[in-house]
Amino acid sequence: MPKAAQGTELDLSAKTLWPAQTEVVSLRFDLVADNAYELYPQYTIGLHAWFLQQIQDFDPALSAQLHDGETDKAFNISGLSGQFSTQSRSLQLQGGKTYQWHVNGLTKPVVAGLARWLKQLPEVVALKNAPLTIRRVSYAQEPTTYAKLAAVEPGRSLSLTFVSPTSFRRKGHHLPLPWPRNVFHSYLRRWNEFANRPVDQDYFLDWVDDHVVFQRHELASEKIAAGKRGSVTGFTGAVTYGLAGKAAENAEFEQLFYTLGHYAPYCGTGHKTTFGLGQTRLGWHLSQAEPQAVPAAQRLLADRIDELTTYFINQKKRTGGHRAQDSAETWATVLARRELGDSLQAIAADLGIPYETAKTYSKLARRAVRGDA
Repeated sequence: MPKAAQGTELDLSAKTLWPAQTEVVSLRFDLVADNAYELYPQYTIGLHAWFLQQIQDFDPALSAQLHDGETDKAFNISGLSGQFSTQSRSLQLQGGKTYQWHVNGLTKPVVAGLARWLKQLPEVVALKNAPLTIRRVSYAQEPTTYAKLAAVEPGRSLSLTFVSPTSFRRKGHHLPLPWPRNVFHSYLRRWNEFANRPVDQDYFLDWVDDHVVFQRHELASEKIAAGKRGSVTGFTGAVTYGLAGKAAENAEFEQLFYTLGHYAPYCGTGHKTTFGLGQTRLGWHLSQAEPQAVPAAQRLLADRIDELTTYFINQKKRTGGHRAQDSAETWATVLARRELGDSLQAIAADLGIPYETAKTYSKLARRAVRGDA
Protein backbone atom coordinates (compact mmCIF):
# COMPACT_ATOMS: atom_id res chain seq x y z
CA MET A 1 0.00 0.00 0.00
CA PRO A 2 1.19 3.61 -0.58
CA LYS A 3 2.79 5.52 2.30
CA ALA A 4 0.06 6.75 4.62
CA ALA A 5 1.39 10.29 4.96
CA GLN A 6 -0.47 13.33 6.27
CA GLY A 7 -2.59 14.85 3.49
CA THR A 8 -2.60 11.70 1.34
CA GLU A 9 -5.96 10.89 -0.25
CA LEU A 10 -7.32 7.48 0.66
CA ASP A 11 -8.03 4.98 -2.10
CA LEU A 12 -11.28 3.61 -0.71
CA SER A 13 -11.18 0.72 -3.18
CA ALA A 14 -7.84 -0.53 -1.81
CA LYS A 15 -7.78 -3.78 0.13
CA THR A 16 -6.37 -2.04 3.20
CA LEU A 17 -6.60 1.65 4.00
CA TRP A 18 -3.73 1.82 6.51
CA PRO A 19 -1.15 -0.49 8.11
CA ALA A 20 -2.65 -3.40 10.04
CA GLN A 21 -1.03 -2.35 13.33
CA THR A 22 -2.63 1.13 13.26
CA GLU A 23 -4.23 2.16 16.57
CA VAL A 24 -4.86 5.87 15.98
CA VAL A 25 -6.18 7.61 12.85
CA SER A 26 -7.17 11.14 11.89
CA LEU A 27 -9.32 11.57 8.78
CA ARG A 28 -10.31 14.65 6.82
CA PHE A 29 -13.46 14.67 4.70
CA ASP A 30 -13.81 17.25 1.94
CA LEU A 31 -17.53 18.00 1.67
CA VAL A 32 -19.19 20.06 -1.05
CA ALA A 33 -22.37 22.09 -0.60
CA ASP A 34 -24.24 21.77 -3.89
CA ASN A 35 -26.42 24.73 -2.96
CA ALA A 36 -26.45 27.49 -0.38
CA TYR A 37 -27.61 25.98 2.91
CA GLU A 38 -28.37 27.41 6.32
CA LEU A 39 -26.80 25.68 9.32
CA TYR A 40 -28.71 25.69 12.58
CA PRO A 41 -26.67 26.91 15.59
CA GLN A 42 -25.99 23.48 17.11
CA TYR A 43 -25.34 21.63 13.85
CA THR A 44 -22.43 19.66 15.35
CA ILE A 45 -25.07 17.65 17.25
CA GLY A 46 -26.33 16.59 13.83
CA LEU A 47 -22.84 15.61 12.66
CA HIS A 48 -22.34 13.62 15.86
CA ALA A 49 -25.67 11.81 15.48
CA TRP A 50 -25.15 11.13 11.75
CA PHE A 51 -21.71 9.61 12.37
CA LEU A 52 -22.92 7.32 15.18
CA GLN A 53 -25.89 6.22 13.07
CA GLN A 54 -23.48 5.33 10.26
CA ILE A 55 -21.49 3.11 12.64
CA GLN A 56 -24.67 1.62 14.11
CA ASP A 57 -25.85 0.49 10.68
CA PHE A 58 -23.08 -2.13 10.52
CA ASP A 59 -21.81 -2.42 14.13
CA PRO A 60 -24.48 -1.58 16.75
CA ALA A 61 -22.22 -2.66 19.62
CA LEU A 62 -19.43 -0.28 18.60
CA SER A 63 -21.91 2.55 18.10
CA ALA A 64 -23.39 1.96 21.55
CA GLN A 65 -19.91 1.94 23.07
CA LEU A 66 -19.04 5.24 21.40
CA HIS A 67 -22.37 6.77 22.36
CA ASP A 68 -22.90 5.45 25.87
CA GLY A 69 -19.41 5.06 27.32
CA GLU A 70 -19.04 6.66 30.73
CA THR A 71 -15.30 7.18 30.30
CA ASP A 72 -13.52 9.25 27.67
CA LYS A 73 -14.80 8.47 24.19
CA ALA A 74 -12.41 6.77 21.76
CA PHE A 75 -13.28 9.18 18.96
CA ASN A 76 -13.84 12.85 18.30
CA ILE A 77 -15.13 14.98 15.45
CA SER A 78 -14.75 18.56 14.31
CA GLY A 79 -17.27 21.07 13.10
CA LEU A 80 -17.13 22.27 9.51
CA SER A 81 -14.36 24.61 8.40
CA GLY A 82 -14.33 26.60 5.19
CA GLN A 83 -15.80 29.73 3.65
CA PHE A 84 -19.13 30.73 5.18
CA SER A 85 -21.55 33.56 4.57
CA THR A 86 -22.52 35.07 7.90
CA GLN A 87 -26.06 36.37 7.75
CA SER A 88 -27.76 38.30 10.50
CA ARG A 89 -28.98 35.21 12.34
CA SER A 90 -27.42 32.10 10.83
CA LEU A 91 -24.34 30.46 9.36
CA GLN A 92 -24.67 29.96 5.60
CA LEU A 93 -22.82 27.37 3.51
CA GLN A 94 -22.01 28.66 0.03
CA GLY A 95 -23.08 26.60 -2.97
CA GLY A 96 -20.15 24.96 -4.76
CA LYS A 97 -17.70 25.56 -1.89
CA THR A 98 -15.74 22.80 -0.16
CA TYR A 99 -15.80 22.35 3.62
CA GLN A 100 -13.56 20.20 5.78
CA TRP A 101 -14.70 17.81 8.49
CA HIS A 102 -12.40 15.73 10.71
CA VAL A 103 -13.03 12.36 12.38
CA ASN A 104 -10.45 10.81 14.72
CA GLY A 105 -10.30 7.27 16.13
CA LEU A 106 -8.21 6.40 19.20
CA THR A 107 -8.32 2.61 19.58
CA LYS A 108 -7.83 -0.42 17.35
CA PRO A 109 -11.53 -1.43 17.49
CA VAL A 110 -12.59 2.09 16.49
CA VAL A 111 -9.94 2.23 13.75
CA ALA A 112 -11.20 -1.11 12.42
CA GLY A 113 -14.77 0.18 12.53
CA LEU A 114 -13.79 3.31 10.60
CA ALA A 115 -12.12 1.15 7.94
CA ARG A 116 -15.29 -0.92 7.49
CA TRP A 117 -17.39 2.23 7.34
CA LEU A 118 -15.18 3.82 4.68
CA LYS A 119 -15.61 0.71 2.53
CA GLN A 120 -19.35 1.44 2.38
CA LEU A 121 -19.19 5.21 2.68
CA PRO A 122 -22.36 6.98 1.48
CA GLU A 123 -22.14 9.73 -1.10
CA VAL A 124 -23.65 12.37 1.17
CA VAL A 125 -23.36 13.53 4.77
CA ALA A 126 -27.07 13.95 5.50
CA LEU A 127 -26.89 16.93 7.82
CA LYS A 128 -30.32 18.37 8.59
CA ASN A 129 -31.34 20.88 5.89
CA ALA A 130 -27.79 20.79 4.46
CA PRO A 131 -26.84 17.60 2.55
CA LEU A 132 -23.11 17.65 1.79
CA THR A 133 -21.50 15.57 -0.96
CA ILE A 134 -18.39 13.64 0.11
CA ARG A 135 -15.76 14.57 -2.47
CA ARG A 136 -12.58 13.23 -0.89
CA VAL A 137 -11.22 11.46 2.20
CA SER A 138 -7.59 11.96 3.24
CA TYR A 139 -5.30 11.56 6.23
CA ALA A 140 -5.43 14.63 8.44
CA GLN A 141 -2.53 13.08 10.37
CA GLU A 142 -0.40 10.05 9.63
CA PRO A 143 -1.94 6.78 10.93
CA THR A 144 0.11 5.68 13.91
CA THR A 145 0.43 3.49 16.98
CA TYR A 146 0.84 4.31 20.64
CA ALA A 147 4.34 2.81 20.53
CA LYS A 148 5.35 5.26 17.79
CA LEU A 149 3.86 8.17 19.68
CA ALA A 150 5.75 7.10 22.80
CA ALA A 151 9.01 7.30 20.84
CA VAL A 152 8.65 10.71 19.16
CA GLU A 153 11.76 12.87 19.10
CA PRO A 154 11.80 15.50 21.86
CA GLY A 155 12.27 19.09 20.77
CA ARG A 156 13.29 22.38 22.31
CA SER A 157 9.67 23.51 22.78
CA LEU A 158 6.12 22.43 21.97
CA SER A 159 3.63 24.55 20.03
CA LEU A 160 -0.07 23.71 19.81
CA THR A 161 -2.86 25.45 17.91
CA PHE A 162 -6.44 25.22 19.14
CA VAL A 163 -8.56 25.60 16.01
CA SER A 164 -11.99 25.25 17.62
CA PRO A 165 -13.19 26.63 20.97
CA THR A 166 -11.50 24.73 23.78
CA SER A 167 -12.41 24.61 27.45
CA PHE A 168 -11.97 22.58 30.62
CA ARG A 169 -14.29 21.82 33.50
CA ARG A 170 -12.86 23.08 36.77
CA LYS A 171 -14.84 23.04 40.02
CA GLY A 172 -18.13 23.14 38.13
CA HIS A 173 -17.13 26.01 35.87
CA HIS A 174 -15.48 26.46 32.48
CA LEU A 175 -11.80 27.34 32.34
CA PRO A 176 -11.09 28.97 28.94
CA LEU A 177 -7.30 29.03 29.30
CA PRO A 178 -4.60 26.56 28.14
CA TRP A 179 -3.15 26.19 31.62
CA PRO A 180 -0.47 23.47 31.30
CA ARG A 181 -1.82 21.20 34.02
CA ASN A 182 -5.32 21.18 32.51
CA VAL A 183 -4.06 20.75 28.95
CA PHE A 184 -1.79 17.80 29.73
CA HIS A 185 -4.29 16.27 32.12
CA SER A 186 -6.79 16.05 29.25
CA TYR A 187 -4.21 14.27 27.07
CA LEU A 188 -2.95 11.97 29.81
CA ARG A 189 -6.48 10.92 30.76
CA ARG A 190 -7.06 9.65 27.22
CA TRP A 191 -3.57 8.17 27.00
CA ASN A 192 -4.10 6.16 30.18
CA GLU A 193 -7.52 5.06 28.94
CA PHE A 194 -6.49 3.88 25.48
CA ALA A 195 -2.72 3.38 25.16
CA ASN A 196 -2.28 0.44 27.54
CA ARG A 197 0.78 2.31 28.83
CA PRO A 198 -0.51 3.82 32.11
CA VAL A 199 1.38 6.67 33.71
CA ASP A 200 0.99 7.89 37.30
CA GLN A 201 -1.25 10.90 36.79
CA ASP A 202 -0.49 12.84 39.97
CA TYR A 203 3.29 12.60 39.69
CA PHE A 204 3.29 13.66 36.04
CA LEU A 205 0.91 16.58 36.57
CA ASP A 206 2.96 17.80 39.53
CA TRP A 207 6.00 17.69 37.23
CA VAL A 208 4.03 19.71 34.64
CA ASP A 209 3.16 22.27 37.33
CA ASP A 210 6.81 22.61 38.28
CA HIS A 211 8.48 22.63 34.87
CA VAL A 212 6.14 23.50 31.96
CA VAL A 213 6.09 27.22 31.18
CA PHE A 214 4.52 29.52 28.60
CA GLN A 215 6.99 30.84 26.03
CA ARG A 216 4.45 32.46 23.73
CA HIS A 217 0.70 32.62 23.29
CA GLU A 218 -1.92 34.36 21.20
CA LEU A 219 -5.47 33.58 22.26
CA ALA A 220 -9.05 34.71 21.86
CA SER A 221 -12.18 33.58 23.71
CA GLU A 222 -15.81 33.18 22.73
CA LYS A 223 -19.03 31.80 24.17
CA ILE A 224 -20.84 29.14 22.14
CA ALA A 225 -23.67 26.66 22.56
CA ALA A 226 -21.82 23.35 22.50
CA GLY A 227 -22.78 19.73 22.87
CA LYS A 228 -26.30 18.63 23.58
CA ARG A 229 -26.94 21.13 26.34
CA GLY A 230 -25.45 24.19 27.95
CA SER A 231 -23.04 26.82 26.69
CA VAL A 232 -19.26 26.95 26.87
CA THR A 233 -16.77 29.79 27.05
CA GLY A 234 -13.77 28.51 25.12
CA PHE A 235 -10.50 29.75 23.67
CA THR A 236 -8.89 29.49 20.24
CA GLY A 237 -5.38 30.40 19.19
CA ALA A 238 -1.85 29.09 19.65
CA VAL A 239 0.57 28.53 22.49
CA THR A 240 4.20 27.49 22.81
CA TYR A 241 5.22 25.58 25.93
CA GLY A 242 8.78 25.17 27.11
CA LEU A 243 10.52 23.26 29.89
CA ALA A 244 12.24 25.10 32.72
CA GLY A 245 14.26 24.28 35.77
CA LYS A 246 15.37 20.70 36.22
CA ALA A 247 12.81 19.15 33.86
CA ALA A 248 15.45 17.05 32.07
CA GLU A 249 16.28 15.24 35.30
CA ASN A 250 13.13 13.19 34.74
CA ALA A 251 13.72 11.84 31.23
CA GLU A 252 10.54 9.74 31.31
CA PHE A 253 8.28 12.73 31.94
CA GLU A 254 10.21 14.92 29.48
CA GLN A 255 9.56 12.30 26.79
CA LEU A 256 5.90 12.03 27.81
CA PHE A 257 5.52 15.82 27.52
CA TYR A 258 6.43 15.66 23.82
CA THR A 259 4.54 12.40 23.27
CA LEU A 260 1.30 13.90 24.55
CA GLY A 261 1.85 17.00 22.43
CA HIS A 262 2.03 14.78 19.33
CA TYR A 263 -1.06 12.89 20.55
CA ALA A 264 -3.07 16.13 20.81
CA PRO A 265 -4.08 16.39 17.10
CA TYR A 266 -5.66 12.95 17.37
CA CYS A 267 -7.33 13.09 20.79
CA GLY A 268 -8.30 16.78 20.98
CA THR A 269 -8.08 19.05 24.01
CA GLY A 270 -10.49 19.58 26.89
CA HIS A 271 -14.11 18.48 26.96
CA LYS A 272 -16.96 18.01 24.45
CA THR A 273 -14.49 16.95 21.74
CA THR A 274 -17.12 14.60 20.28
CA PHE A 275 -19.16 17.72 19.45
CA GLY A 276 -16.40 19.66 17.72
CA LEU A 277 -14.68 21.42 20.61
CA GLY A 278 -10.96 21.21 21.32
CA GLN A 279 -9.70 20.44 17.81
CA THR A 280 -5.93 20.80 18.01
CA ARG A 281 -2.98 21.00 15.59
CA LEU A 282 0.69 20.40 16.35
CA GLY A 283 2.72 23.54 15.67
CA TRP A 284 1.97 27.25 15.45
CA HIS A 285 -0.78 27.61 12.81
CA LEU A 286 -2.56 30.75 13.88
CA SER A 287 -4.31 31.26 10.52
CA GLN A 288 -6.23 28.00 11.12
CA ALA A 289 -7.41 29.26 14.50
CA GLU A 290 -8.77 32.61 13.38
CA PRO A 291 -12.25 32.80 14.92
CA GLN A 292 -15.02 32.87 12.34
CA ALA A 293 -17.66 35.53 12.62
CA VAL A 294 -20.28 34.14 14.96
CA PRO A 295 -23.81 34.61 13.61
CA ALA A 296 -26.33 36.41 15.77
CA ALA A 297 -28.38 33.26 16.35
CA GLN A 298 -25.38 31.41 17.78
CA ARG A 299 -24.41 34.30 20.04
CA LEU A 300 -28.00 34.76 21.19
CA LEU A 301 -28.42 31.06 21.89
CA ALA A 302 -25.17 30.76 23.87
CA ASP A 303 -25.87 33.90 25.90
CA ARG A 304 -29.48 32.93 26.59
CA ILE A 305 -28.55 29.38 27.65
CA ASP A 306 -25.93 30.79 30.02
CA GLU A 307 -28.38 33.33 31.46
CA LEU A 308 -31.13 30.75 31.96
CA THR A 309 -28.77 28.17 33.43
CA THR A 310 -27.66 30.62 36.11
CA TYR A 311 -31.30 31.55 36.81
CA PHE A 312 -32.47 27.93 37.19
CA ILE A 313 -29.52 26.97 39.42
CA ASN A 314 -30.26 29.91 41.71
CA GLN A 315 -33.90 28.79 41.93
CA LYS A 316 -33.06 25.27 43.05
CA LYS A 317 -32.66 24.45 46.70
CA ARG A 318 -29.71 22.17 45.94
CA THR A 319 -27.27 24.25 43.92
CA GLY A 320 -24.29 21.92 44.25
CA GLY A 321 -23.33 18.82 42.30
CA HIS A 322 -23.55 17.73 38.71
CA ARG A 323 -27.22 16.77 38.91
CA ALA A 324 -28.45 20.30 39.59
CA GLN A 325 -26.08 21.71 36.96
CA ASP A 326 -27.18 19.16 34.34
CA SER A 327 -30.86 19.77 35.07
CA ALA A 328 -30.45 23.54 34.82
CA GLU A 329 -28.50 23.27 31.56
CA THR A 330 -31.13 20.98 30.04
CA TRP A 331 -34.03 23.26 30.97
CA ALA A 332 -32.06 26.27 29.73
CA THR A 333 -31.21 24.63 26.42
CA VAL A 334 -34.78 23.53 25.75
CA LEU A 335 -36.27 26.93 26.56
CA ALA A 336 -33.60 28.96 24.74
CA ARG A 337 -34.01 26.89 21.58
CA ARG A 338 -37.80 27.17 21.77
CA GLU A 339 -37.46 30.95 22.06
CA LEU A 340 -35.38 30.93 18.87
CA GLY A 341 -38.08 28.97 17.06
CA ASP A 342 -36.79 25.38 17.16
CA SER A 343 -39.46 22.69 17.27
CA LEU A 344 -39.81 20.40 20.26
CA GLN A 345 -39.33 17.44 17.91
CA ALA A 346 -35.93 18.75 16.79
CA ILE A 347 -34.88 19.60 20.33
CA ALA A 348 -35.88 16.18 21.65
CA ALA A 349 -33.97 14.46 18.84
CA ASP A 350 -30.83 16.51 19.45
CA LEU A 351 -30.93 15.98 23.22
CA GLY A 352 -31.72 12.28 22.86
CA ILE A 353 -34.83 12.49 25.05
CA PRO A 354 -38.49 11.58 24.39
CA TYR A 355 -40.70 14.25 22.87
CA GLU A 356 -42.98 14.28 25.93
CA THR A 357 -39.98 14.85 28.20
CA ALA A 358 -38.84 17.81 26.11
CA LYS A 359 -42.39 19.16 26.22
CA THR A 360 -42.48 18.84 30.01
CA TYR A 361 -39.10 20.54 30.40
CA SER A 362 -40.27 23.39 28.19
CA LYS A 363 -43.40 23.91 30.28
CA LEU A 364 -41.52 23.74 33.59
CA ALA A 365 -38.86 26.13 32.36
CA ARG A 366 -41.42 28.66 31.12
CA ARG A 367 -43.29 28.51 34.43
CA ALA A 368 -40.07 28.98 36.37
CA VAL A 369 -39.15 32.05 34.33
CA ARG A 370 -42.63 33.49 34.84
CA GLY A 371 -42.35 32.79 38.56
CA ASP A 372 -45.20 30.25 38.49
CA ALA A 373 -43.12 27.27 39.58
